[in-house]
Amino acid sequence: MMGPSHALSGAAAWLAGSWALDQFASVSQSPLEVAVGTAICAGGALLPDLDMSGKVTKNQGGATVARTFGVASLFVAEVVEKFSLGVYTATKLSRDPRRDNGHRTFTHTLPFCGLLGWGTTALADHYGQWAVVGIVFFMAGLALRGLFDKWAERAGWVIVTLASAVIAWFTAANLPGDRGYPLLGMAVGVGCFVHILGDMITKNGVPILWPLPIRRRMWMMVGIPNSMAVKVGGKVEVVVLRTVFTVISLLSIAGLFIPSILEKLNLDVWASK
Repeated sequence: MMGPSHALSGAAAWLAGSWALDQFASVSQSPLEVAVGTAICAGGALLPDLDMSGKVTKNQGGATVARTFGVASLFVAEVVEKFSLGVYTATKLSRDPRRDNGHRTFTHTLPFCGLLGWGTTALADHYGQWAVVGIVFFMAGLALRGLFDKWAERAGWVIVTLASAVIAWFTAANLPGDRGYPLLGMAVGVGCFVHILGDMITKNGVPILWPLPIRRRMWMMVGIPNSMAVKVGGKVEVVVLRTVFTVISLLSIAGLFIPSILEKLNLDVWASK
């Protein structure tokens, strides 16, 4: 799937999950916590495509996520792509084909999701507020680039970077310091996992079962048959799936906040009598 679809699916997953936790596990979050988690999950849903690099010197090409912060993020994508290719080459078995790029390899696996989620939580827990600010800054930039792709393309990476900095500063100033670290890591991990699920319904699939060897292949691509696969950038993705993700997001927001708003209004009415 394309970047905007991945980001929207991450946002929908986090909002729906937050609603479910609120309804069935009594895990409540403030509006700011929900917003931060949604942004981080939306950004996390772009992270696996950091293995699709472009041309660093010309500030061109690459996946949506690779263009978020200009040359800096393109360079990171170049490093991630080469690292992923290295992992593939080092672990492939006899029936795995030879590859010259690392796209849809290591960053499209369950261990990557787990490592990113655990690493985010550990980083925030060890270094505290400054790490949280950095995580929110980076992930908010990815979310802006994905959710508002056309605006971000017109505005350019400098404006996206400045907007991310403002979001990070506002979060640091208002988010309680004793909550949210596990949720930060969970949001990143869930976002990565949702990305993998999205790619599983497109052509070629993903190596979600790595590193389990299957029929002399370590990198078995798992997905639906190509004849049934969603065309990247096609009507099913752009119209149907994005509409579904949007509806899920809006219904989840309504379920999370409308009851408390109505309750407050009723209390205010009773207090005025």
